[in-house]
Amino acid sequence: MSLEPVKVAVLDDYQRVSHVFGDWSVLQGRVKVDTFIETLHDEDALAERLKPYTIVCAMRERTKFPASLLDRLPNLKLIATTGMRNAGIDVAHAKSKGILVCGTGSGGESTLEHIWALILGTARHITLEDAGVKARRQLWQSTVPVGLAGKTLGLVGVGRLGGQTAQIAKAFNMEVIGWSPHLTPDRAAQAGVTFIATKEELMRRSDIVSIHMVLSERTKSLITGDDLALMKPSALFINTSRGPIVDEQGLVQILQDKKIAGAGLDVFDVEPLPLDHPLRGLHNVTLSPHMGYVSDDNYKVFWSHTVENIKSFLDGEPKRVMS
Repeated sequence: MSLEPVKVAVLDDYQRVSHVFGDWSVLQGRVKVDTFIETLHDEDALAERLKPYTIVCAMRERTKFPASLLDRLPNLKLIATTGMRNAGIDVAHAKSKGILVCGTGSGGESTLEHIWALILGTARHITLEDAGVKARRQLWQSTVPVGLAGKTLGLVGVGRLGGQTAQIAKAFNMEVIGWSPHLTPDRAAQAGVTFIATKEELMRRSDIVSIHMVLSERTKSLITGDDLALMKPSALFINTSRGPIVDEQGLVQILQDKKIAGAGLDVFDVEPLPLDHPLRGLHNVTLSPHMGYVSDDNYKVFWSHTVENIKSFLDGEPKRVMS
């Protein structure tokens, strides 16, 4: 390795915590680290920014690394991403160019906790009432919360997270039903969920619909505007998975027309959500800035493993290589 410090770029460190949760002192003298707070979506600007760096640290999928960008980064040798799966990185193309992609473990149950934070916050209008109290609204209460007991929670996807979500729903005495393109009655039964044969039936029957699918070419726009239109006027829609799984324009229209009671969203087509996006102006939606995976426990693992991965790479013994 060169005697000159290796240039490392830490991307999208919104909360400036990469050096709080990771002990970078073990790399002292071996690297020169530059930290960037804002996300760049323009590929020309991003290529110009990253061109000098040998190592880039990616926080989840905040910055995308398609083949076209990788081809413009001649010095890049390692992408250290958080988590062991990142749909925003063309891992196969990186490998073909001799660029290693290494991931990390995770800690805690942050996403599960956030799913229920959004469900409860949306059902009980927490953000609206909080804003009203702080604004010194004369009217003490302005909304009627939706009770969960006896209601039907519809899960689009019944994998690990979907199954855990179902367990908690039962503590609220909810009925839980599930559908996905490949869900079988046996798998639904194992998760304690009632199998629903069609997406349309799930949308019609549910009082709350929650998405628990991985984004892929097959699941992009899986939930259309027509699907959303099948929901009850009193129903709530929750998405903590990925924005493009849902037709965002269709969802905005449904909410603007008040065809459903509301939505709780943690994920969007473009992140950060543009300042002029119509979702920012709606009162029947509870928004969070893609924080489902964010917690102190998760960050401790993310950043400590990121530092380990860089050290291992510099030592010629890379760890946690993604294939």
